[in-house]
Amino acid sequence: MRLLFGTVFALAIAAAIGLGATWIALTRGTAYGGVTIGAWTAWPKNGTPGIDPYARAMVARTGELPVGSGDGVAFFARTDDAGQPLDGRCDVLLSGITPQARFWTLTLYDPEGRLVANLVQRQGFTSQEIIRKADGSFDVTVGPRARPGNWLPTGGVEKYLLALRLYDTPIGMATRTGRDAPMPSIVKRACL
Repeated sequence: MRLLFGTVFALAIAAAIGLGATWIALTRGTAYGGVTIGAWTAWPKNGTPGIDPYARAMVARTGELPVGSGDGVAFFARTDDAGQPLDGRCDVLLSGITPQARFWTLTLYDPEGRLVANLVQRQGFTSQEIIRKADGSFDVTVGPRARPGNWLPTGGVEKYLLALRLYDTPIGMATRTGRDAPMPSIVKRACL
């Protein structure tokens, strides 16, 4: 009886630890093979047959279709360059250039992956509609109050994430540094 109780107790502890570790990996967006450049992270293998089991489970849980490796790559940012979480009550400035790509999109999501609702119904920009400087760089202000130029409204949400999807781009598994892929900087400005 004592042996049976000990075995059941050990199995229960092992199951709790295993399921807890899996839940953390799936809800925090942890996946193997990630490429991080500044505040931006991408998982180029997610759109390939070589996707890792945790990323496969995360795709199944969210229903999110990853960008295929032949189509491009998607970078996500949940923090600014200083490592602070992106807060919709603060103004954040994205500035710089993107890696070489035929087309790209910048989209604003809530932490659950839904588009952020706002009064002007703007959740993102594309490479064709963004206002650029003479040198090809751009500035995008992400914040709750209207701004001139490229403004992405947060609707005052507490947390959000940014997705930069690059289509028809040479960026992929060999990319490891900002020199290989110059990503826009993300700097927090004033808060409400």
